[in-house]
Amino acid sequence: MKRVVIFIFLIFAGLYTVFPLALALVNSFKTNRELLSNIMSLPVSLNFENYIRSFNRMNYAHNLGNTAAIAVMSVTLIVVFSSMAGWKLCRIKTRFSNFLFSLFIFSMLIPFSSIMIPLYNVVLGLGIKNSLTGLSFVYTGLGVSMAIFLYHGFVKSVPVEMEESASIDGCNSMRIFIHIIFPLLKPVTASIYITNVLWIWNDFLLPLIIISNSRKYTLLLSTNTLFGQYSSDWSAILSALMLAALPVIVFFAIFQKNITKGIAEGAVKG
Repeated sequence: MKRVVIFIFLIFAGLYTVFPLALALVNSFKTNRELLSNIMSLPVSLNFENYIRSFNRMNYAHNLGNTAAIAVMSVTLIVVFSSMAGWKLCRIKTRFSNFLFSLFIFSMLIPFSSIMIPLYNVVLGLGIKNSLTGLSFVYTGLGVSMAIFLYHGFVKSVPVEMEESASIDGCNSMRIFIHIIFPLLKPVTASIYITNVLWIWNDFLLPLIIISNSRKYTLLLSTNTLFGQYSSDWSAILSALMLAALPVIVFFAIFQKNITKGIAEGAVKG
């Protein structure tokens, strides 16, 4: 009976989660008149003109490239720096290393809204406004704390004797990390890579703050151009949101097993 209750609850939770997405998908095929008259009805016919209009107005192909470049660059930097930092902070047992690790953990508790203005001033000071590379650096700075926390916990399960043996054989720290430590971190690296790609792809606020050049818009930022001062093309907006979400939905559907696999292996490893 307990299983049945849990199963029914999960069904309702799933329907509750999927319903807004399904509603947006159905309404994206309607004309504006159909949509505004009854959002709960099915479309009279599948109107693909909304998608064609959104594709062109969003400059979809170009902004898809911008978003992909930012996501790949940011997550790669997060993985590179966080994996090395998490490894060293775990292995070096000093008060200073403990302080640094605590500092990274504490930074995770700071709400983004409280640092928006100082962050914007830093971006202006560094001259990286309207720069995709600069935006990637900002994402890296905001994402390393959680990644270091995950790597730090995973490295604890890796036997230190492996590093000592390699050191005796003449390996320096960099070779030990590249050839021994990092290959063992693949499960947690996959989890970090996927979750950060989802975060960066779905983020709207940070690109809105840093990017004002329309040639450097991300997909979600380009949907903002469909909102007018006096009117909004809701059919085009919904179809634009579907187009923006499609790549990340496919990405998650392909790699979702890596998230649970990385968490599970990190929990039981060693």
